[in-house]
Amino acid sequence: MADLNDSWARRSLRAVWHPCTQMKLHEDMPPLAISRAEGVWLHDMAGRRVLDAVSSWWVNLFGHGHPHLKAALADQLERLDHVMLAGFTHAPVVELSERLGALTGLGHAFYASDGASAVEIALKMSAHHWRNAGRPRKQRFVGVAGGYHGETMGALGVTDIPLFRDAYAPLVRLAATVPSPDARGARAGEPAAEVAHRAADALDAWLAKHHEETAALIVEPMIQCAAGMAMHEAHYLRRARAACDRHGVHLVVDEIATGFGRTGAMFAHQHAGVRPDFICLSKGLTGGMLPLSAVLTTDAVYEAFYDDDVARGFLHSHSYTGNPLACRAALAVLEVFERDHVLARNEALARMLDGVFEPLARHPRVRHARRLGMVWAWDVADAPAGFSRAFHRRALQQGVLLRPIGSTVYAMPPYAIDAEAGEWLVRGALAALDATFDEVPA
Repeated sequence: MADLNDSWARRSLRAVWHPCTQMKLHEDMPPLAISRAEGVWLHDMAGRRVLDAVSSWWVNLFGHGHPHLKAALADQLERLDHVMLAGFTHAPVVELSERLGALTGLGHAFYASDGASAVEIALKMSAHHWRNAGRPRKQRFVGVAGGYHGETMGALGVTDIPLFRDAYAPLVRLAATVPSPDARGARAGEPAAEVAHRAADALDAWLAKHHEETAALIVEPMIQCAAGMAMHEAHYLRRARAACDRHGVHLVVDEIATGFGRTGAMFAHQHAGVRPDFICLSKGLTGGMLPLSAVLTTDAVYEAFYDDDVARGFLHSHSYTGNPLACRAALAVLEVFERDHVLARNEALARMLDGVFEPLARHPRVRHARRLGMVWAWDVADAPAGFSRAFHRRALQQGVLLRPIGSTVYAMPPYAIDAEAGEWLVRGALAALDATFDEVPA
């Protein structure tokens, strides 16, 4: 059976260009061929299981193959697979839009297929809104240092991760950046709230100077994931909302990774009790079943486009916008949240896993052990060059899928994880950490 893994890996390398990958690195670490998945486990062609500790890039919420989601998709497939949303509508997209509006206080849902596209939509809507409102100078954006919002051109413009952005800088209209409220920036003896205050002060000062040409601020609420799971105080979001109101700038919250219970609240910005002007959703929106993203906005933004003049409309489209199957999967996700009291259950689950993960937090190389909701992160001190790749390989050998971000090891498991799987994760992570330093000394 191991030969099946090798065979599929070789075929994949000949035919597939894998995402976010330097393909040459697969010469000594071929892609793992997965045949099936169930709950928190992936199974390769040889029948070996691997714990999906990162929810397959943060998309899977309730575990692979969840029966309610599968049943909803099977039912929808018997009714309607797809119809264009320009000039047509259907029950799943209407019902999903109504449910998301009730959960967020925003409406007029606009759909695409991935998170970067949602960011593009929100940025375009914001700038076009200001143009329709008679303020065409407001066409620039500001993001937070270390922010990540996707890899299409517009999304790269507000992304502050050089690895993704620099190669395309000549093609990208770069946004300004303001300091991050990352709690790890606290000075000795200083509470994390002070970092949030300083960052908010810097944002307010920047907007005071540049609001006339600024359409929107975009921020990942509570956790900047690609910045190494940088967590911040909710007070920053309250200050950001107030600054945007004071200076006439839209607030865009990128909830692509942080939405749907990851931070303990249904949506991360709700920790701060603020109402943004735009919310970008994807990843967990369908529970990891199908590609779908959504942008929700205010009545005021929507009304700026409502006109007899076609050119004042939002002329943006995707062929699979509002796909019925994807929308039905998203509705099933919301049904599971309500039926199973997921947020309350996760609160108890996370407290239990804190105890399970304690040996990792106590490891002598670990710094800044932290958790928010169902996201854990551990910074590794004195990590050698190539740490992330070496650790990932060693963790897979232990049967755990973990992909460090730089020197930060993190876990964002499906909500179906239990104590036994948590112990498997910790054993694998500890073994991988020690083996990595043995392999590549600091």
